[in-house]
Amino acid sequence: MRIWQQPISVEILTRISQNTAVSFLGIEFVEVGDNYLVGRVPVNRQTCQPYGLLHGGVSITLAETLGSCGAAFSCTPGHQTVGLDINANHLRGVASGWVTGTARPVHIGRTTQVWQIDLQDDMGKMTCVSRITMAVLAPK
Repeated sequence: MRIWQQPISVEILTRISQNTAVSFLGIEFVEVGDNYLVGRVPVNRQTCQPYGLLHGGVSITLAETLGSCGAAFSCTPGHQTVGLDINANHLRGVASGWVTGTARPVHIGRTTQVWQIDLQDDMGKMTCVSRITMAVLAPK
């Protein structure tokens, strides 16, 4: 079932993210499905913590980016979405390659949305599981 209420594509997501934290961290949008988004972040000097592993905050930035975009594009045009809460469980460190996230809705309601974002390394091993709750704001 297609959930998108507004036009969405990898190209649109990339364009609206230019000159933001998303582009400066090297986050790339990879795929838009009928009810999910996929994006990835490189594991490099700019995204790692001092011990050479992907910074946990960068994992959360990828998760929040995907969940927020999913919420924004699945709500009625004219409405806005803002984050209420995000949590993350870091399961495995990553020292190189890419971390890819897939965001899927858990709940799309009139006033709130909940999205699950699963992050994996290049070998397909889970690195982080995150969940974001978004408020849906009606036009004023």
